[in-house]
Amino acid sequence: MAASQFSKNLLRWHETYDRNMPWKNRTDAYAIWLSEIILQQTRVKQGLPYYLKFLQKFPTVHDLAQADEQVVLKLWEGLGYYSRARNLHFTAKYISEQLDGHFPDTYKGLLTLKGVGPYTAAAIASFAFHLPHAVVDGNVFRVLSRYSGNFTDIGSTIGRKEFTTLANTLMDFKQPAKFNQALMDLGAMICKPTQPSCLDCPVSTNCQALAQNIIPELPVKLKKIKRKTRYFYYFVFRKGTTTWIQKRTKKDIWQSLYEFPHLESKESISEQTIQDYLRKIAPKSNEQRRAGPYTQLLTHQKIIGRFMVVDVQQPPKLDSIIPVKGDKLRTFPFPKMMAAFLLMV
Repeated sequence: MAASQFSKNLLRWHETYDRNMPWKNRTDAYAIWLSEIILQQTRVKQGLPYYLKFLQKFPTVHDLAQADEQVVLKLWEGLGYYSRARNLHFTAKYISEQLDGHFPDTYKGLLTLKGVGPYTAAAIASFAFHLPHAVVDGNVFRVLSRYSGNFTDIGSTIGRKEFTTLANTLMDFKQPAKFNQALMDLGAMICKPTQPSCLDCPVSTNCQALAQNIIPELPVKLKKIKRKTRYFYYFVFRKGTTTWIQKRTKKDIWQSLYEFPHLESKESISEQTIQDYLRKIAPKSNEQRRAGPYTQLLTHQKIIGRFMVVDVQQPPKLDSIIPVKGDKLRTFPFPKMMAAFLLMV
C-alpha cells in the first residue's frame, strides 16, 4: 500500500472512530504541552483526571508559573515521576518570564525546553503548530512494527529511528496533526497488544504481520527492567496534634516531596535496630501501632514501606525536621504510599 493510500484509509477510518479526549482539537500549545507532560509514562485513564485538575487550577502558563512549587507537587501527588512536575513548573516560569507566555513554534525550539524530548516536541509541533513531525508512542510502535513486519527492538535507538522514519514516510503532510492522532488511536482501539481487531483495521490489506500470521510476535522489546528493592521504616512521631516531617532534598526518588523520619535498608530491619533508633532519637517515647507493608513499584525500584506511630514527650532529635499541626499535614505533597497511609489515620 502506497504511503498516500495508507494515510487516506487511516484518516477516513478516523472520521468515524476518533477517541474523544479533552486535549484533542485544541491548538493552544500550553494545554497540549500540559497533556503531553502528564501522559509521559502514564496511561490515559490515570493521567486524565490530573490533566483536568491542572487545567482548572492553572488555566494559563502564567498561572502555573506563579504557583508555589509545593502546590504543584501536591496536585501531582500520586502520579509518580515527580521530576516531570518540577520540570513542568520550571518550564512554565521560563515561558512566562522569558518568552512572554509564548511557546517556541519550531521542533528544535521546543526541544530546548526542560522536560521536553523528541516525542513531546513532535507532539506539540504537530498538534499546536501543524508541523509535519511524526509522534511515535507505544501504540504507534505496535502498529508500525506489525504493518511492516519489522522485528527491530522498539526499545533500541535503531528501532526508534527506523519506526520514526517510517511514520514520517507514511504521514499526510497536509494534515499532520490528524494523521498522528489517527495512528495513535488505531493502536489504542484496533491494533491492541492482545486480540487486535484486524477485520476492522483500515490498513490491514498490506499488514505484513497479518499476512504472515506473526501478530503475537510483534512488536519486539528485548530490554527487561530490573528493579532493586528498598525498605523504608517510617516513624510517625506525634505529640498532641503535632507531627514531624522532613523534606527530601537529595537527588533521589521523590525529590522535593515530604516524608516522615525513617530508616532505610536493602533488606528487612531487625526489631533490635528499630528499638535502638527509638531510644536514640525519641527517648521516653511510646509506640502506639504499626501499619504496612505498603508496596510501591517505580520503574527501576520496588519500595516496601512500614509505618510506626509513636507518641513522644519531646521533638525527635533529628536535623531538618518540620513540626506540622493538625490537618495542615495533609497539605504537604507526599509520595503515594505515605498519602495512602494518611488516608487511614
